[in-house]
Amino acid sequence: MFEEVTLKIDDTPVTVPAGTTILKAAESLAIEIPTICYHDSCTANALCRLCIVEVEGPRVLQAACVAPVSPGMVVYTRSERVERARRTILELLDSSVDLSESPDIQDYLQEYEVDGNCFPDTERREIPFIDDNPMYIRDYAQCVLCWRCVQVCAEDAQYTFALTFQGRGFKTQISTFFDKPLPETSCVFCGQCISVCPTGALKPKREWLLEQGFSPQETMEIASLKEKKKRRT
Repeated sequence: MFEEVTLKIDDTPVTVPAGTTILKAAESLAIEIPTICYHDSCTANALCRLCIVEVEGPRVLQAACVAPVSPGMVVYTRSERVERARRTILELLDSSVDLSESPDIQDYLQEYEVDGNCFPDTERREIPFIDDNPMYIRDYAQCVLCWRCVQVCAEDAQYTFALTFQGRGFKTQISTFFDKPLPETSCVFCGQCISVCPTGALKPKREWLLEQGFSPQETMEIASLKEKKKRRT
């Protein structure tokens, strides 16, 4: 038999298999914990920290997507300390990243009553728009560095390893190895990176063209011209 663990989340007892994360234990009680970097199909790495919860005992807040439950654990998912920390994380994101095409994060901004002017002097991430292939575009000004695209391109799914990080600190961004155009990398244009992107930083080329006002016929013609140009070079 599997070992089971009993704990309390927001004063509600729950019993789950040993090794279950706090996030999954909360889900079994229909308690929603906000996440950005977490995805069911990706390895949890606790990068965004939005899923932090307060656990009685430890002084630090715990990342629910990676923290395992333990017997007798007492967890608070919406304490004042937790809400203040989540609000600060969202305010920092909102001040530095274009979140206009991130519906889930927009909902969080409203839920946590984020002050859009809390950090007025914060530098915004202004990263050049990348259109280097006929399949999809990369707009890293909208990227929150959740790492999902890197993970599915690597061991979590495709094993292609076309995407990686470059830069440090505020200058960190998703890129290709040696900053090569995608057609010159190991990318096979499977589209899995687009499917897990939560912000619109990665988008199918034809969808983007339609949003720019091009007709369906024009999008086909543009994609065809791009492909012919690529073959010539």
